[in-house]
Amino acid sequence: MDTLATALYVKTDDLLKGSPQLVPWRPEVGISPKLSDAELVTLAVVQALLGFTSEARWLRHARAHLRHLFPYLPPQPGNNKRLRASASMIRHCIRVLAADTSVWADDVWVVDSTPVECGRSRETAKRSELAGWAEYGYCASHSRYFWGLRLHLVATLGGLPVGFALSGAKADERQVLLGIFGADPGLLAQRPGQTLIADKNYYGATFEAALGDAGARLLRPARKGEPERPGACLFKPLRQVIESINETFKGQLDLERHGGHTPQGVIVRVLQRILALTAAIWHNDRAGQPVLRSLVAYDHSAPRGALSYPRFSREELGGRFLGLMAYLDPKGEGDNSMPGKQRLCPGVRNRALRDPRNMAKAGLPEPQSPAGLNRNPPERRLKPVPCPASAISGGRCILRDAERYPVRAFKEMSGEPKLRYHV
Repeated sequence: MDTLATALYVKTDDLLKGSPQLVPWRPEVGISPKLSDAELVTLAVVQALLGFTSEARWLRHARAHLRHLFPYLPPQPGNNKRLRASASMIRHCIRVLAADTSVWADDVWVVDSTPVECGRSRETAKRSELAGWAEYGYCASHSRYFWGLRLHLVATLGGLPVGFALSGAKADERQVLLGIFGADPGLLAQRPGQTLIADKNYYGATFEAALGDAGARLLRPARKGEPERPGACLFKPLRQVIESINETFKGQLDLERHGGHTPQGVIVRVLQRILALTAAIWHNDRAGQPVLRSLVAYDHSAPRGALSYPRFSREELGGRFLGLMAYLDPKGEGDNSMPGKQRLCPGVRNRALRDPRNMAKAGLPEPQSPAGLNRNPPERRLKPVPCPASAISGGRCILRDAERYPVRAFKEMSGEPKLRYHV
């Protein structure tokens, strides 16, 4: 993670110094920000990769664990305000990083849209600032209705985002795709004969003719009542690639837990996750990793929003007690091995088993006592009380006398039988 953050900061800083018009406008006279724009972009990428959906919790974690990367961290309101004002800069950084990879020149793209849920209650749908843009829609892949937006994505087979757009849940996917290519004509103008793999919703003679005029060739499954389309057996296994990319956004980058409440807030948080995936692919491509879309090396930090314990070896821990929960078995199975093979708790006498209570006792200091006194006093035992001869006759317990001495009679009856007729 530190290597990715350093490389991304250097790349972004060089980009912004060479193109100062990308930086959000600031007055010439005033206090310059302590956190640079390159650091702001890097901080947003690290937050998305580590899975922190709360900005306040993320900043607390960064102050505790990432001071070596970010000497100054702004408060949560200032960070949120600057991030929302940097949407255009983040979008340009996505394009620069994507064009700097080896998979940018792929001649096959996959196209699809995925829901971006923004609320669930009826009051939210009526009173939210997203009302009018966010709509009720249906997701056929997961068989569920939702209220929110749709992220339309054009990506390579390696998962690199090439084009994207946010629209209402009921927007026509074909028109949004044509709008993506219309907003950036250079995408298809530089790639004659580009192949697009889509699902059955991207249909229509007019739509395919518009893509053909732009220089793209569409491959999709045949709809009901249509003849078999050419090449269907070849691209069918590749159709699940776009679903896997969408799952990366939702499962690892928390796309639907963006936490935005305004249009600008939702836009910048979606761009933040697209930039995080693009930066990870860019870094993996430069490092020569076999799987470009793998985020395993970047999302194994501390638990999400939790404070991490310092890592010590078994020898360094010794008898130190870090709390009961630090030693409990997460599966609740315990140590089912044989007693001779069970691990011992350091600092506990008499070969006690590895139990949290024993480890707690091992971490406590020894009790202080005056010199000359024995630390282990002799065990005090109670002397047996003699039983009256009238209560026992011939080795038998008389129930008549047991009424006068109920406790004593119970102890005598519960002892081991000495004679045959006691049984």
